[in-house]
Amino acid sequence: MPEFNVTVSKGRIDRIEVVRGAPCKATWEAARRIEGLSVKEAPVRIGLEVQYFCVADPSAWDPISGKSSVHLAGEFHKAALLKALKRKRKGPC
Repeated sequence: MPEFNVTVSKGRIDRIEVVRGAPCKATWEAARRIEGLSVKEAPVRIGLEVQYFCVADPSAWDPISGKSSVHLAGEFHKAALLKALKRKRKGPC
């Protein structure tokens, strides 16, 4: 599962650090592209960007979920960014 640390300034992603990402490097490429985006737009956008850079076979559909591994990668990255943003709002533990 991917993991991020984010810095937010004025409602925008100021900086994103990839703590753990995909071995194909899609996580790092996608993270670079969401810096500067609003916190509302960034979770959706990172999912789309990861799908673009992901090297998994998009035709390999899972019969149970009805999704490909590329779609799942996008959802996992979106969830990871939302988790990082939520952690940021709560402040340090």
